[in-house]
Amino acid sequence: MFAERLGRQLRKPTKGLWGWLAKQFFERNNAWLEEAAVGLCRIQPQSQVLELGFGPGLGLRAAADRLPGPGGKLYGLDYSEYMHSVASRRLRTEILAGKVRLFLGSVDRIPLEDSQLDTVYHCNCYYFWPDLSAGSREIHRVMKPGALMVTTFYLKYLESFAASGFLPNTNWKPEQYMEALRAAGFNDVRMEDRQHKGHTFQAIFAIANKP
Repeated sequence: MFAERLGRQLRKPTKGLWGWLAKQFFERNNAWLEEAAVGLCRIQPQSQVLELGFGPGLGLRAAADRLPGPGGKLYGLDYSEYMHSVASRRLRTEILAGKVRLFLGSVDRIPLEDSQLDTVYHCNCYYFWPDLSAGSREIHRVMKPGALMVTTFYLKYLESFAASGFLPNTNWKPEQYMEALRAAGFNDVRMEDRQHKGHTFQAIFAIANKP
């Protein structure tokens, strides 16, 4: 029961003690992994960038600092109202300046135009999506031809969480996500071991293949 309840909060934190615990977990364990994802994205000052499942806004904070140009824009999408409020406070200055815009919603309905984005990234969240295929198709839709998608995760943690019951389905297996990305139209889909601040982690890269 504990594993199931914590798993629900990691997937979609709600306001209250359990959601606060999930927030603390993200801030203590995901900061370096979020930074690593942003570092792999090749963000340019004028880039149009989206983070999926932004949680408390750690990755958004790192990405916003890489978009000093007037044309650069950072978007975020998360379906937790609590995380949306936490990240909105963290990025308040950038939101008021029009540099950052946060959405409340699901990956299978991204509120952006076709072929709008230069980069999409996310950290430790694809395995919570109810439909990897639908999410992958929607990500592909909003990306420009040749745009880069990056996700980072720590495979040993995923394997341990799955064994403990925190991840009740098999969506956590990176091979399944990679298959969904290829079926959605991405090419050069690959997984690599990378390092950041003394940590070894895994990253999936994919290029949006469009005419």
